[in-house]
Amino acid sequence: MLKLLSAIAISNCLLFGAIDINSASKEELTKIKGIGDKKAEAIIEYRNKKCFDKIEDLDSVKGFGAKSVEALKSELEVKPCKKGTAKNEEHKQNKTEEKK
Repeated sequence: MLKLLSAIAISNCLLFGAIDINSASKEELTKIKGIGDKKAEAIIEYRNKKCFDKIEDLDSVKGFGAKSVEALKSELEVKPCKKGTAKNEEHKQNKTEEKK
């Protein structure tokens, strides 16, 4: 039953909106054509170090190039990292330092 509900939730996300790469689970990411287990893991590994600011940041993730990023733009979106998370706080600090 839980698997069925998860599948329905993921299907609704795919039908009605883009997937946020700053919060999507591996399972959600692998439902997108062109993203398998290894690419999903690479996305999660990247975002655990640094939040995505824009879809084009995927070009910095192993396994992605300009063509694959362009092909995925309609299925992915980038929302800000959740407040209070260590990665978000570190990301904000890095952005502030970059502006100096």
